[in-house]
Amino acid sequence: MNLLEIEALDVRYGHIQALKGASLHVAAGEIVALLGANGAGKTTLMRTISGLLRAHAGDIRLQGKSIARTAADAIVRAGVSQAPEGRRVFPTLSVSENLLLGGYTRPGAEARETQQQVYALFPRLKERAAQLAGTLSGGEQQMLAIGRALMARPQLLLLDEPSLGLAPIIVRDIFRALRRIREQGVTVLLVEQNARMALKLADRGYVLETGRVVLEGPAAELLASPEVQASYLGGGH
Repeated sequence: MNLLEIEALDVRYGHIQALKGASLHVAAGEIVALLGANGAGKTTLMRTISGLLRAHAGDIRLQGKSIARTAADAIVRAGVSQAPEGRRVFPTLSVSENLLLGGYTRPGAEARETQQQVYALFPRLKERAAQLAGTLSGGEQQMLAIGRALMARPQLLLLDEPSLGLAPIIVRDIFRALRRIREQGVTVLLVEQNARMALKLADRGYVLETGRVVLEGPAAELLASPEVQASYLGGGH
């Protein structure tokens, strides 16, 4: 069953059309990778799913119900959380406080229980629970951003460039955590500039170019695609 369906989505910034009839779907339990160059429309798509931008045309359905005109906070309550590009943690709040803010839609006892689950996923956050988020390393801030998104207990987790600017060893840790997140029943839509790692993790993938979906298919097929290799995998080397 499709958890998320996006149909013929058009999104504009003033006179600039960022998405042009984009369509895709994400089945429950999948990890789906969304690839594309800078400016292709990936972040616009994520922000539109989250309710932070409004589509000019097309539809977004969560479990068959349209959320294209739903407020962002109601979309969180419906089961969609996003860890945005650039992490955007609250730097003057502690790790623990950042996480509890992410669980604002949940009762206190449930939020504290989920916080312990996040600490089990990212033990480094538990070690730094009282530390100000602004003093964390980039990798720790990314773990915190993902953990904060998980605090709402989403059905669908939107991840925008989780590996950006991080050391390879930290990226491997984060991708291992994404596998565990999926094993716990969370569906993932992943925007990622490291196309090879994203496609090795994902079940399926889509390629966006200038606001349009130009390729889609099983992740293994996209990894082997000459077009994907030439554009995103350094010619396959």
